[in-house]
Amino acid sequence: MRKSKAYQADLIENLRDAREAEEYLNAALEEDDPELFLLALRNVAEAQGGVASLAEKTKLNRESLYRMLSERGNPELKSLDTLLHAMGFRLAVAVNR
Repeated sequence: MRKSKAYQADLIENLRDAREAEEYLNAALEEDDPELFLLALRNVAEAQGGVASLAEKTKLNRESLYRMLSERGNPELKSLDTLLHAMGFRLAVAVNR
């Protein structure tokens, strides 16, 4: 029987690519599960140097970012937009097809 392989390190490495991260975040949004989307955001944040690095880029408090990205996080739209912008993304609306 094959042993399972931890995938987190590979995932983080792949999410350093902006296109991969974009697809990953969009896939998480499509699941309509806020907790899953926050997990995806945490993973992309880790891939981009971690919360401390993003706190510097966003000028948001590091502890607030940790709270926002926690399992119980509930980010405000403005904070989410600021975070996504710092990671090189933007909020968008698309027609539901």
